[in-house]
Amino acid sequence: MRNATFDPGHVGPLRGLRVLDLTRLVAGNMLSLQLADFGADVIKVEDPDGGDTLRHWRERGPAHPEGVDVWWKVYARNKKSLAIDLRSESGREVLKHLVCTAQVFMESFRPGTLEKMGLGPETLLALNPGLVVLRLTGWGQTGPYHQQPGFGSLVEAMSGFAAKNGAPDQPPMLPNMALADMVAGLYGAFAVAAAVREVETQGGKGQVIDLSLIEPLLSIMGPDAAAHHVSGKVPARTGNRTSISAPRNIYGTKEGEWVALSASTQGMTERLFRAIGREDLIADPRFRTNADRLTHVEALDEVVGAFIGARTLEENLSHFRSLEVTVGPVYDIGQIVADEHVVERGIMVQLPDADIGTLPMHAVIPRLSQTPGGLMRPAPRLGQHSQEVLRSAGVSEATLQELIDRKVIAS
Repeated sequence: MRNATFDPGHVGPLRGLRVLDLTRLVAGNMLSLQLADFGADVIKVEDPDGGDTLRHWRERGPAHPEGVDVWWKVYARNKKSLAIDLRSESGREVLKHLVCTAQVFMESFRPGTLEKMGLGPETLLALNPGLVVLRLTGWGQTGPYHQQPGFGSLVEAMSGFAAKNGAPDQPPMLPNMALADMVAGLYGAFAVAAAVREVETQGGKGQVIDLSLIEPLLSIMGPDAAAHHVSGKVPARTGNRTSISAPRNIYGTKEGEWVALSASTQGMTERLFRAIGREDLIADPRFRTNADRLTHVEALDEVVGAFIGARTLEENLSHFRSLEVTVGPVYDIGQIVADEHVVERGIMVQLPDADIGTLPMHAVIPRLSQTPGGLMRPAPRLGQHSQEVLRSAGVSEATLQELIDRKVIAS
């Protein structure tokens, strides 16, 4: 893993884009991270009493019994923190002042909360007609569920994902990662870029983006709805297999490691059969076509598994890769970050960290050849940039001191 340093002077392609990020938790931070990594001036607007929830998700270890806020450190990099009490009229007035200096405003309150604060979209767009207002919720701003809490786990359950995930003889399985939030964050970053382009290049006005967690996750479920309409069937839980093509599974090796194999084209399947010394299977009526292989997948996995199980992980990888058969090892996180390909490409980097020395995290992606993103600053402490942000927005020193004295802002 490469060592890297923060470069405060790096200029990305989104330079000049000011984003007021009032969201909390994963989806909003994933969204604003994409913008911040490419140079946007992302200002996390946080409650002085504790700040973003991610600050309190801590990972403990022998050397860190108090825990380290790894979620915050990774997903708040390149951002600034403004700690302001929006329960106070003075705090809301300061925010309104900042709205006039921004191009993007993001929030993840329950629908109607922003309006109760006197900061609804109509107010914001009256202050700044070119503003892009992104509203992030579990279920959207409308519909029967719009007032219900919408954490990602509920979305992952209701979207159909959990029902098709897991082993056939086991209960539905939720992902053990923030899948719905991450997908929504990526969609949201695209939506912001599209809306900002409309304002900047097409002479458009600002607008409101209604981003839910449920719609992005449904969009990556493949053609499940169309398939259900055609067949009347719901996707079955197939474990590591798939209902689309065969063979596709993980197989145990001689020493107890695992190999993932996918032969999703006819040509790759025939190459696989030759690689395991069973060219005869190409003409076997059980395995001749993909449909045949799906029907007889148990027998197919038994043949492939027997070959792999008689060899070590390295023997399997070397053999199949030499014949250009699509296989790979099943890694844990410790193995993937040490993999030679990941190391050579700098996919993960070690960044300096004030609390623990260095901290690994993913590098900026995607890779742009002319205007790449960069690592400009570590995740901020709560209120670290309060004074800097307000000064840059034209707040006087006297007013700034008054806000500090009245605890409207923290710094």
